[in-house]
Amino acid sequence: MKKQVLAILFISMFFQSFGQRPIRDKHITNQQERMVFKQWDRKKFTPTSGFLGLNPEYWLTWAWHPDYPKKDLRPLGPVGPQTQRLALVAAMQGSTNGYKLHSDTLKNTAVTEAVNYSAVFSTVDPLWQLYYRHEFEPLLSQQGNDLLNGIPAKERDYLVRTGVYDWYREEASGIRERLEGAQNATMDRGARIIAYHRLFLEYRKLSASWEAKRQYARKFLGLNETASRIRSREQPIIPGNGYRTDKQIADDILAKSKL
Repeated sequence: MKKQVLAILFISMFFQSFGQRPIRDKHITNQQERMVFKQWDRKKFTPTSGFLGLNPEYWLTWAWHPDYPKKDLRPLGPVGPQTQRLALVAAMQGSTNGYKLHSDTLKNTAVTEAVNYSAVFSTVDPLWQLYYRHEFEPLLSQQGNDLLNGIPAKERDYLVRTGVYDWYREEASGIRERLEGAQNATMDRGARIIAYHRLFLEYRKLSASWEAKRQYARKFLGLNETASRIRSREQPIIPGNGYRTDKQIADDILAKSKL
């Protein structure tokens, strides 16, 4: 009984080890290489016909598929299905990249136009930040009677009484409103910059006019004060060098006539 069991185990181990041996058939290997990556070589279609075409294995294998060796069926062959799919994918990828480039161009153009026209970005414009913001700072930060700070009381009263102060405030308010309108309006950046520059020229002219009126007021008040002192005899007229009275002039004329 033990001998039978050992014999059965030995036979099972033999067949098990024999079944695990790798199969190395050149015909299968050629077909695998042919279909995967290597050249569709008709010389490697084995078994061959042999001497005078008498090889029975050839007829048993290829007689049923006479046209098979003539057609390149590799998936990655020159006209293989995988090659065609890769070419189609490449073409579709090119089209996709073209559409993406076109859409990106439209997006960038739209963003540029939005930034160019939108009033939201007017305060971050480089030219506004670097130049016009500083030039318009006195106008934009002007509040209440700040304009009259540092002016003597008499000049301040004169400017207010004569309406010069109200005139300047109305003109400055108009320029500030137009400046805010140019900042908040939807317009081309070039038109906005031109509007800034025109308003800046007007504001500079208005500031020069205000300064000139202040100086005129100072001179006028000084002259008026001097005239008042003269009329009230508070400041007598002091003869300067070369000053002569009427009597002295008449005596000089008579003295010269006697000669």
